[in-house]
Amino acid sequence: MTNEHHAPDRVSDEAIADLHARLSRRRRFAALLGGQPPAGVDLDWLDTLVARWTDGFDWRTQEDRILALPWELVDAPHPLRVIHQKAEPDAPVVLLLHGWPDSVLRFEKVLPLLRHVTVVAPALPGYPFSVDAPAEGMSANEMADVVAAGMHRLGYTRFVVSGGDIGCNVAEALMRNHPSMVAAAHLTDVSQRHLAGGIPDDLSPTERDYVDRWNRWQTTEAAYSLEHATKPATIAAALTDSPTGLLAWIGEKLWTWTDHGDDIASVFSHDEVLTWVSAYWFTSAIGSSFGPYALRTAPPNTKIPGRIPVVLSIFPDDLVNAPRDFAERLFDLEAFEEHPVGGHFPSWEQPEAYVRDLDRAIAAALD
Repeated sequence: MTNEHHAPDRVSDEAIADLHARLSRRRRFAALLGGQPPAGVDLDWLDTLVARWTDGFDWRTQEDRILALPWELVDAPHPLRVIHQKAEPDAPVVLLLHGWPDSVLRFEKVLPLLRHVTVVAPALPGYPFSVDAPAEGMSANEMADVVAAGMHRLGYTRFVVSGGDIGCNVAEALMRNHPSMVAAAHLTDVSQRHLAGGIPDDLSPTERDYVDRWNRWQTTEAAYSLEHATKPATIAAALTDSPTGLLAWIGEKLWTWTDHGDDIASVFSHDEVLTWVSAYWFTSAIGSSFGPYALRTAPPNTKIPGRIPVVLSIFPDDLVNAPRDFAERLFDLEAFEEHPVGGHFPSWEQPEAYVRDLDRAIAAALD
């Protein structure tokens, strides 16, 4: 059963006033590291964003657009709020799975390009716009079970799954734990947890290079992930209380993980960044979004049983791209597409390329 057009609740005027009051009391900090440029978020950019968030950013305009999306509430054992964009009754069904630090808003630019298929894009449990945000958070495996039950309630027992980041982990869990439901998959990365759970002995040279890159990334970029995984309550307390802190925490990733050269506005306008961050702020979902990190489990480094064709899209400025031979340990690759541009949010940064690769997975499912 579903409750059609069950959009998220509107944000209260009091919540918006509270945000502005907190921003007005912002405490700035001195430069760190003995006068060297501080590592992390670009401080000039942060100042500009805080000023815009304080005066000029219109949440109501963004909210009206978001609430106009085709939302439904799935009455499953664990209720699931989804964007449900319907096509013809016999059209293929595509399940879109977002990641962190984003939400279903990751897919806004591809929805108009996917009118030829039925799309279900769940707000993953504990993330912005989900029924239970904020909550205690869930592991990727638990999320996969919730999504599978929700798809059953919607009447979809066979579909193509497409995801990245946390969504890639949920997609793989669906393939391993609910294989009869997944006709094909389109992924934009291979879960790094395959390395965290134990590195195979028989690595090829390209795989050894991948492990080396992953180890370097762990020491230079992965501190956020370790904090989410090991001390989630500590960082959640800080980010739930400080909008500037939340903006810095998420904004740094939007800056670092996208392919923009030195012009972040070519990928995210100020208002787009603030919309994504506001989604976390107004739902208090940052702490529950850490669930897949804190409740992490390493998937096996074995090929997914059965024949589920997988299209893997590789974008050069994503985090740590796995080589083809490592991906072939896990998946029956239908295609391994290496793109010349794009980063960690390809459905946002390169929507046409994203949909072309997704269409390849759809075609494989129909063969």
